[in-house]
Amino acid sequence: MRRLAAFTYEGVLLFGVLMLAGWLYSTLTQMKDARIGVTGLQLFLLVVLAIYFVWFWSHGGQTVAMRAWHVRLVDGQGRPVGQTRALGRFVLAWLWFAPALATAHFAGLHGPAIFGVLLAGVLGYAALARLHPQRQFWHDAVCGTRLITWRPQRPVAKAEATSSSTA
Repeated sequence: MRRLAAFTYEGVLLFGVLMLAGWLYSTLTQMKDARIGVTGLQLFLLVVLAIYFVWFWSHGGQTVAMRAWHVRLVDGQGRPVGQTRALGRFVLAWLWFAPALATAHFAGLHGPAIFGVLLAGVLGYAALARLHPQRQFWHDAVCGTRLITWRPQRPVAKAEATSSSTA
């Protein structure tokens, strides 16, 4: 449940990140009509997402939402993840959305129906983790990564350090 909570919180945070990136793209390209240049905007936003996730995963193993929910990404041996593995995980993580988006596209769905199909697809993909022996998501199993519970160590207060060193 903690992973899904982090996933949901990540969505809220990314709404702001993508909104700002979309505004920047439309301003720099002087995009006046939302129907013209939408493919360029979509590719730009995909690159922004890739940079966001790959950078955070390869620099500390935690995005902002993962830090809030005490979740960390590590490799199979518990070591930090490099940029190549993080990029591979980003690409394969689209398995959360790809089947639902393809279904919505080929069924010709629009508006709220797309949200319903996406929600069902995401929940179905999350449920598949219950089939894995370590309850991992399938993109983590393929990439050799895993999510762990990780809480940073509290710094020792000066008063505690002084009293323990004099004792």
